Amino acid sequence: MMTKEEYVESLRKLNLKVYAFGKRIENVVNDKIIRPSMEAVALTYELAHMPEYEDLMTATSHITGKKINRFCHIHQSNEDLVKKTKMGRLLGSLTGCCFQRCVGMDALNALSITTYNIDEKAGTDYNKNFLAYLEYVQENDLTCDGAMTDPKGDRSLPPHKQTDPDMFLHIVEEREDGIVVTGAKAHQTGAVNSHEIIIMPTISMKEADKDYAVSFALPSDADGITYIMGRQSCDTRKLETGMIDRGNRLYGGHEALVVFENVFVPRDRIFMCKEYEFAGQLVENFASYHRQSYACKAGVGDVLIGATQTVAEYNGAQKASHIKDKLIEMNHLNETLFCGSVACACEGHKEPSGTYLVNTLLANVCKQNVTRFPYEIARLSQDIAGGLMVTLPSEQDLRSPEVGKWVEKYFQGNAQVPVENRMKILRLIENITMGTAAVGYLTESMHGAGSPQAQRIMISRQANVGEKQKKAKKLCGIEE
Repeated sequence: MMTKEEYVESLRKLNLKVYAFGKRIENVVNDKIIRPSMEAVALTYELAHMPEYEDLMTATSHITGKKINRFCHIHQSNEDLVKKTKMGRLLGSLTGCCFQRCVGMDALNALSITTYNIDEKAGTDYNKNFLAYLEYVQENDLTCDGAMTDPKGDRSLPPHKQTDPDMFLHIVEEREDGIVVTGAKAHQTGAVNSHEIIIMPTISMKEADKDYAVSFALPSDADGITYIMGRQSCDTRKLETGMIDRGNRLYGGHEALVVFENVFVPRDRIFMCKEYEFAGQLVENFASYHRQSYACKAGVGDVLIGATQTVAEYNGAQKASHIKDKLIEMNHLNETLFCGSVACACEGHKEPSGTYLVNTLLANVCKQNVTRFPYEIARLSQDIAGGLMVTLPSEQDLRSPEVGKWVEKYFQGNAQVPVENRMKILRLIENITMGTAAVGYLTESMHGAGSPQAQRIMISRQANVGEKQKKAKKLCGIEE
């Protein structure tokens, strides 16, 4: 397994084509805005070497029998699924942001199931390709970016009817030795911190869309791939001299648009090629795994609850009954998020491939809660923090020889607490609920792994209302 230092050096060796603010970034490792997101990924490598986290952060490869990072593991039991949930909460609580590796882990597990199923029906060798690729990922302890979301263009039209065919990534040429693809993947979390990018279709497809039913993996710096970094609220604060206004001084996240311009994919890196009838299965399996992964929001919630309790004490309001009640509600909502992720793991089952899949109904219920509860937790945190969270002067004003004395004087709360500490905790709450971390804690909670309606559709399909009707009718004596 790689160490944190080896991971950082491995990124330096990549020849990524990355743009931000209209300019090309020569080395993402040295970029002040991207670096905090890389540090969050680096922590997943660091913890894997620490004895106290070994049980959650590592696993035994079912291919080689070697100890590997859990993010490269294929779930072999319900216990594996539960440990995945606990690992997500742990890392969310230690970083206070998105640590980016879940999407790759979920893509690997979904592909382990779908490639096997395609081969069983069609006699292809995708699972062989996948297992060879998986061993490569495990042996080198790689971070993978799982890329599913296409730009989609006109949402009322299927891929093949789009005015611009590139609105969904698709095959533009087939060769003896592979395929050539064009298109893009949007909202890609942790993309430039990854060694590999794994492409999957974004929706169920019919025969007319078979050119879009494609899955493969490539090195993240393969020829023809360009990354355009997304903006985040308060992202340029990372360029400032001081640390207080960043809120989270250690970690962060990022998203990018990933453009594929006539990119060649070798035959042995392909996991689906026009098998359109399996596109929906891959999407649903990946989505179910990724909806379970939102236990990470309970981890970030732990940080936000801790910050809110702290600011209540710094404000001198911690004994007020309504403050206590709001904090209880924050904890109740946060633990409910965690419950959903644990439940879908415990109720998971073994697929024909040998991979364990979460209970898909409960995974969708878990994610439906995630689209709501973090927003309420954030609202309660802002309520308790007070308006100073967004009207606070800058760290430069605190340090100013001219006005610093007034900042110190008028922003004093509890007399036992330095004003600087009060500013730090307020900026952390701002960061999680409104700043760069809000992308991971709030917007990602809403739209990551599918927007709320996607979960509601799956819940309606899997809730088995007919069986519930039978039980109700039997109890009251209705015979039909």
